[in-house]
Amino acid sequence: MHEKRKVREIIMQWLEEHQVKYQFFEHPQADTIAESLKMSFINDNITVCKNVFLCNRKKSAFFLMLLSPETPFRSGIVSKALGVSRLSFAPEDALSRMLRLTSGSVSPFGLFFDKEHEITLCYETAVKDTQYIAFHPCDNTATLVFTQSEFWERVLPALGVSPIPVENAI
Repeated sequence: MHEKRKVREIIMQWLEEHQVKYQFFEHPQADTIAESLKMSFINDNITVCKNVFLCNRKKSAFFLMLLSPETPFRSGIVSKALGVSRLSFAPEDALSRMLRLTSGSVSPFGLFFDKEHEITLCYETAVKDTQYIAFHPCDNTATLVFTQSEFWERVLPALGVSPIPVENAI
């Protein structure tokens, strides 16, 4: 079985075990946020997050940032908001080693594999402005859609994750 598919099955099983409510959509591979936004099931009530894996210059602190699809990543603004100097994109090997993810399939569900909680989840507050929120299940050939409350109040606590809001990420 392909590694992404294996990881996806682990996440799907975890969601079922925790009785999380979601909608599941299988689709052609979507490597970019632009491709994800073109999916037929996406509408104005769903935030499809742009997920950015970041680290400091020493590669000793890691962050997974959830942004609205139209928000460009601005290192200086996010760095200042988090009190971390010089954030940049984390190296590809850290993405696969720490989250079992590949570029194009970055998702907060990769935090399932961060058993030591080395990665801080942070988010642009605007991602909560819609009724629903959507993420890949660590495989960019599928998308899961959750109500905002299901994701923030059930999924993240079950993962042991306490996200940090970032105001004015633009």
